[in-house]
Amino acid sequence: MGAVLCCLSEPVDYDGEVNLFHFDLHRAVGKGAFGKVRVVEHKRSKKLYALKYIDKARCIKQKAVANVIQERRLLEEIDHPFVVNLRYAFQDDENCFFVLDLMLGGDLRFHLERKRHIKEEVVRFWIAELTSAVEYLHRQRIIHRDIKPDNILLDAMGHAHLTDFNVAIHYSERRMHSSVAGSMAYMAPEVVGRKGYSWSIDWWSLGVTAYELLFHKRPFDGRTAELMTNSILKDPIHFPKDASSRCSDAGISVVRGLLERNISHRLGCRQNGQGIEDIHRHPWFTSIDWDSLESKESQPPFVPDMKQANFDVSHELDEFLMVEKPLTHSKRKANADLDKLKPEMRQLEEQFTVYDFSRSKRMSYYPHNQPVGTQSESSDRTAVSQTNTLVPTATIAERSLAGSPVPPDSIAHMYIPPPMPPPPAHVSPSS
Repeated sequence: MGAVLCCLSEPVDYDGEVNLFHFDLHRAVGKGAFGKVRVVEHKRSKKLYALKYIDKARCIKQKAVANVIQERRLLEEIDHPFVVNLRYAFQDDENCFFVLDLMLGGDLRFHLERKRHIKEEVVRFWIAELTSAVEYLHRQRIIHRDIKPDNILLDAMGHAHLTDFNVAIHYSERRMHSSVAGSMAYMAPEVVGRKGYSWSIDWWSLGVTAYELLFHKRPFDGRTAELMTNSILKDPIHFPKDASSRCSDAGISVVRGLLERNISHRLGCRQNGQGIEDIHRHPWFTSIDWDSLESKESQPPFVPDMKQANFDVSHELDEFLMVEKPLTHSKRKANADLDKLKPEMRQLEEQFTVYDFSRSKRMSYYPHNQPVGTQSESSDRTAVSQTNTLVPTATIAERSLAGSPVPPDSIAHMYIPPPMPPPPAHVSPSS
């Protein structure tokens, strides 16, 4: 009797272009605006990654195609120890896929809500690692625009990594940005005040994050967008009555320095300072060995408990209960006629290109990586509900407008992070 071969799957072509068939799908560990985040295992290398997938139809409906392509391009430019780096990118007929470094330690929002009180030494270590990531991004001429505990992930060892570049953009030394993007409670005064802004806004957002991690509350509050704006623009920075028992004077000094409304005096941005060196030399960071930290040789003071899930387990339940259509491997339709596709779908087909870190040299799209289309607000991305109650941690993205020219006198006083040195002729992929 002959062997039955009907149930055998076709062999995977690992030497061909990367696709979903190269991965085994495991549990869901997160949920984004347009899809889930799952643990996946590369079948040949056996390495685990995070798979972020975006439903094309939902993305088009929410007018977020430009954001997705922008994020795809920016992630190709980035490779840093404290960033959730892109390893592969590809698409099928229904979804766009980002395959990213796997972070099983949970996000800082999760740990903040679970622990309630986080020790100062732990917050200091995280902020030190994040300053390294932020300074790297600025040297790449990238503004993250949405730094908050939700977008900071821990790996299994306890190292902090910046993620979610959905509203990140390149900045120019010659023109200021004016569109409102990010999460309102973490927005700098120059964003909500619509005065024009650049990379310095990330340091403010890091300051709000540090305050919240230390004191389990945010420094600025308001039930509506108007009240929140007024608070960010005008309210003095108050610290809790028990602040001295939670944080040293040096730690409070760092938070005050980052939450400085005068940009030329803001920590990391001081016009007569040395940028990142002002942070490295601050007394709060005396215990930090920066070389050891940036090579990930420093021992994190907090290690996540890997015996339990460091994420909301309900993400898996959605698929189990068929609330959402489960992700499955599916072959692409052969020879799709791009001319017959709707404009947004064609844009995704042409511009969400394949990336494979084991083969591709990381490239920069700057200065050509200007917004690839209009970025519109959508019902899924607005922070103010119909009751006019603010959701302070919800990410918003306003239509991206042309940058405003920087006044000449502002340029003279602006600390410009030095550009990254040009990459070598061949960039070997990092593991």
